[in-house]
Amino acid sequence: MSKVIAIANQKGGVGKTTTSVNLAASLAVLEQKVLLIDADPQGNASSGFGVDVEHLGNKTIYECLVDGLKARDAMLPTEIDNLSLLPSNIDLVGAEVELIDMPERETIMRRMLDEVKDDYDYVLIDCSPSLGLITVNSLTAADAVIIPVQCEYFALEGLGKLLSTIKLIQKRLNTSLEIEGFVLTMYDSRLRLSNQVVEEVRKNFQDMVFRTLINRNTRLAEAPSYGQPAILYDAASRGAEDYMSLAQELLKRNGK
Repeated sequence: MSKVIAIANQKGGVGKTTTSVNLAASLAVLEQKVLLIDADPQGNASSGFGVDVEHLGNKTIYECLVDGLKARDAMLPTEIDNLSLLPSNIDLVGAEVELIDMPERETIMRRMLDEVKDDYDYVLIDCSPSLGLITVNSLTAADAVIIPVQCEYFALEGLGKLLSTIKLIQKRLNTSLEIEGFVLTMYDSRLRLSNQVVEEVRKNFQDMVFRTLINRNTRLAEAPSYGQPAILYDAASRGAEDYMSLAQELLKRNGK
């Protein structure tokens, strides 16, 4: 059975797209059939797979949400077997405004996904760093949400607002939405602050925090500029190993 997971945090720079791209790639390498949806107007998840986001024409998630284009018709293959991408670009900014007057506007993405999700083991949605209508659509379409938290000073700032939004969506739009877990990113074991953040997040959220820590890693940071996930760019790098470990932990949590 398919599982749809939104990767969300309205705070920017927490490793959300890095997590989306590399977790999707790692799950696919572990022989899961995966669809990665880029639901961020910056299109970073798309360019992270070498897609030229400025020349996508009219086949992006924007057309799927606003014009009723079938998701299947906008999907692109990637270099990794078992992994498809539904790309995005700056046009998606306009979707926030255009969806406002649509009937059942919060459930448009869910209806779009209903036609394709059963073709995949996992559908991952890379949400934009906001709590706007596209992110609400993503959370309404999802079975679960993964929340990346960076091991830095303001780590817990804004989490309360995100958790309130999730509660509201659970109450009104998607009663089955669960928190899959918190992923601690940008960890540096040499820094006392990093270790304090890990301790604080684990104290607050306990078993909801993934055991795998995503370490700060040069190769992980370089990979997007080459249009590749870390596992293709340098499979032996710490970053690639961390995301493979996270993928294995996710599969284990889901009984696979």
